[in-house]
Amino acid sequence: MTTKQCIHFHPLIIRHWGLEAVEKQLREVAEFVNLRSMYRGSNRFPALLKTFELLRTRPGVAESGVQLPSFKALDAYCKSGVPLGNESLKEEVERTGDPELTKVFDWSLAVNDDIERNMEPAEPFAYAVETLEKMSEAADVVVISQTPREALLREWRHYDIERYVRVIAGQEQGSKAEQIQSVARDKYSCDKMLFIGDALGDSAAACETGIDFFPIIPGAEVESWRLLKTEALEKFLAGEFHGSYGTKLTESFIKSLPAEMD
Repeated sequence: MTTKQCIHFHPLIIRHWGLEAVEKQLREVAEFVNLRSMYRGSNRFPALLKTFELLRTRPGVAESGVQLPSFKALDAYCKSGVPLGNESLKEEVERTGDPELTKVFDWSLAVNDDIERNMEPAEPFAYAVETLEKMSEAADVVVISQTPREALLREWRHYDIERYVRVIAGQEQGSKAEQIQSVARDKYSCDKMLFIGDALGDSAAACETGIDFFPIIPGAEVESWRLLKTEALEKFLAGEFHGSYGTKLTESFIKSLPAEMD
């Protein structure tokens, strides 16, 4: 996520909205929103809204003379209830003709194109692949994500780890909670499902659908995957994860993701 955000998403935000004069502030805010805060893992469009909301409050931005977009149409789109992605955004652009929404759509397409053409593959964290293999031997493994499915397929296939999962779902399939409900409907009881994630939205989706959650803590990914492999997975399979064990993990995870910048 760090490479994808810092090398591809953030430079294109700067370029599309002419933010060179406040590049430092933009990068600080965008990294906070997308990597180090409770907003981490959000769909790119609400994350863009939050980034500009916080950018307006940073020292030096008002004095720079840079004109920031109001994003009223983007806010309405994000609150519309439709699955957030390029397909539905294109439909909204065609319906409204809103110029700022059009710029957001162009930015989103440019991000996808830049990632596809230029992003260097990031190796899986230590313990992740062997843990995936171990999970696949005992359970059905499904990818739940707000990344476009095309990008997910490319990333999972690059290191030949798609073979460990049954389904790969992306932003086109709706929210994370909707994706969970879709793949699990009439197949698994709540006590037989575990959501493994690194964002507060993952924890919220698990809570919304009534399933347990195991956190991959940002900045401590290797330690998290090691714990999952050596202890947490066995507890889940033995029916011992639910309750105090899982609750303590989630509480520590939530504390690690602040809501406000310093």
